[in-house]
This record gives sequence, C-alpha cells and structure tokens, in this order.
Amino acid sequence: MTTRGDLVRAAVLGLLGTRGPSSRAEIARSLGVSPATVTQTTKELLARELVTELESVPSQGGRPARLLGLVRTAGGAIGAKVTADHVALVSVDLDGTVRSSRTVPFDPAHPSALDALCDILRAAVDAHDGHLLGVGVGLPGAVDSQASGVVDAPTLGWDRAPVGPRLRDALGVPVLVDNDVNTLAAAESVYGIGRRHSSYLVVTIGRGIGCGIVTQGSVSRGAHGGAGEIGHIPVTVDGPVCGCGNTGCLEAHIGESGLLAAARATGVVGPDAGMTELAAAAHAGEERAQAVYAEAGRLLGRGLSGVVHILDPELIVLMGEGMTEWTFWQGGFEESFRRHLMPARRGVPYVTESWTESQWAVGAACLVLASSFDADTAGEQGELVRARLQDVATAGAR
Repeated sequence: MTTRGDLVRAAVLGLLGTRGPSSRAEIARSLGVSPATVTQTTKELLARELVTELESVPSQGGRPARLLGLVRTAGGAIGAKVTADHVALVSVDLDGTVRSSRTVPFDPAHPSALDALCDILRAAVDAHDGHLLGVGVGLPGAVDSQASGVVDAPTLGWDRAPVGPRLRDALGVPVLVDNDVNTLAAAESVYGIGRRHSSYLVVTIGRGIGCGIVTQGSVSRGAHGGAGEIGHIPVTVDGPVCGCGNTGCLEAHIGESGLLAAARATGVVGPDAGMTELAAAAHAGEERAQAVYAEAGRLLGRGLSGVVHILDPELIVLMGEGMTEWTFWQGGFEESFRRHLMPARRGVPYVTESWTESQWAVGAACLVLASSFDADTAGEQGELVRARLQDVATAGAR
C-alpha cells in the first residue's frame, strides 16, 4: 500500500526534477501540503542523497531561503520521436539533462513497422543505465490520449495504430504517447520560456507546420487529440494539394515540399534539389531563393494572426527545423503578422528558439517527467510512473 509520505516524497522529486530548484516554501505551495510536511520529507530526501541544498535567495524578512535541487540521477526517462524515415532517441535524467542521443532508421510503411518500433525501444530500455521511470513517444499525428496511445498519423500511413498498447506489452514499462508538437509544448512548460506563462503557442516549422496550444498551464489536445493542426488552415482557394487531401492548406504552401515546389517553379533550384540547396542559395544572396522564404513568412503571419485572434495567447514560440533559415522568413512574417492582427493584439510577442534534432525526442521524454507530479494528464500510465518514482524515494529506507 502506498502511504501519504510515499506520495509526498515522489511529488517533491518530480517537482524539483521538472520545475527546477525551489525553496521549501515554494514546494509546499505547489504541492498543497504543510511546510512541516515538506521540511520532514526533504530532510529524508537529503539524507538519502536524492536532493541537495543549493544557494540561498533573498526572502521578505528573516533568514534567506535555501533552494533545494534534485540529484539528477535519481531517475530517468527515454524519449522517442517517430518520423517518416527514422526514430530519434534520447535518454534523459529527471531534470531533463540528456545522457545520450541517437537516430535509428525506420520505415513506418512496412507491414511490421510496430514490431520494428518495439525492437528499437526495447534496445533503448535495455541500454538505459539507472532507474527508468518510463518511455515517452512523440508522433506527427493525432493521438486519442496519452493514456491510450492509439494513433492516426497520415504522414506515417497509420490509421488507428495501437502504438501505446503494443509498446507497453513489449517493454514492460510505462509508455506515454502524444502528438510530437504537444510534447514540445509540454517541454516548454517544464523547462523553457513557458514556465513564465500560462497561455502560449508553440509553432513548429519544418517538413510540416504544427502548433501546440497551452492554456492555463495545460496542453489543449481537443476532443480527439488533434488540436493545433494549423498547417491545414486553408490560405488560398486554389493551391497545391496537401498531404491531408485538401488543397490550399498552409502546410502545402510553406512546409518543406511547398517551399521546394515554389523554388523549382522559379528556377532557383533544379528538379532534384532539396532543402539544403535552397538554403544555400538564400545564404549566397540569391534573391529568388530569399523571396521564396519571404513569401512563406507572409503566409505564416497571415495564418497565425487568425489563430491569435481565436486563442489570445500571451506569447508565441517559434521552433523547428525551419528555424535555421528564419532570417529569410522574418521580414515577410513580421509585416504580415502585425498587419493582420487587430490593433489590440498587435503587441503579442513571439520568440524564436534554436533547433536540434534531439529536441523532438527530449519533448517526448518530458511526457514521462511531467507526469511524475501531474495526476490528471496520463491516467494509469502516469500512476505507474509515479509508482516508480516512489520506489526511488523509498529505496534508502530499505
């Protein structure tokens, strides 16, 4: 039977791991427990070397408050980002520090694709050193819920694919599955600029266009797990065919395939060229290449202004593979975005973040790390994660 003390120990570790160093008073407020309970619990965790005392911070009178930090090796998670041709993997500590990362070739169209994914993740679980709390998986599609993990992902060719159930049976550890952009939004809330905001958007630019929506501190997933598909907002009446089957979608114009089609149509790059060649031409000063990005920025600004009018976020975070060429998008985006906003909304800020391939997988791992103290998001799988964290918290007593 799990005691109240076990739950508090697990919650303190989860909170420090995902929110960073905190004072005892902050921990008590966040967890809704008494200061005396936090004092006793953290005394035990300090003795077991799961928590350490850090620097002091000014207080409103009396002695300075001492911050407590997690000993990051107290637990860990594996994150996997599934794409159309590979799986990106990371192993992370409870504070989000990346231990290792790698990519593995993957063909989602193969009849035994789910078996192959099980094999890839089983190898990662076997190689994980330390106490593994669980596995997070991010995919480019709609996931009915983190707890269930049934996936509709047209870009992978998956329709009602039982990703979560298959992986749980194969791995024997908690597995949380979600849309890949939602995982990035969750990671921003735990580790990034989102920690200072309760309502914001995470917009990704790359092969596709996605949007993670955070309102009142929670990721909005929609009725069927498909919220945030801004790439399928129609921006032209007659336009290129999108992967969703419609025409004129934002993604069809400014996703990677749309950018390349526009560049080839103007002769900027040849018929067999890819994004590397288009980017190189823009960096070399080729005005037609730069114009392709500028027009994409204008379309993105127009589409995103409509989203802002609907959701009224405090902030927009722009990230993704396409951010390496953001300097060529920015002029068109800034002018179009501000012009299409109502006057009262024109001051909404946006920030851009640098990008690495492993960020997708770190976001997936964050599904596990965040569930260590969030009792409402991941259902039974979240409970299993917290049970594993309790094992860490009580190990010193055995």
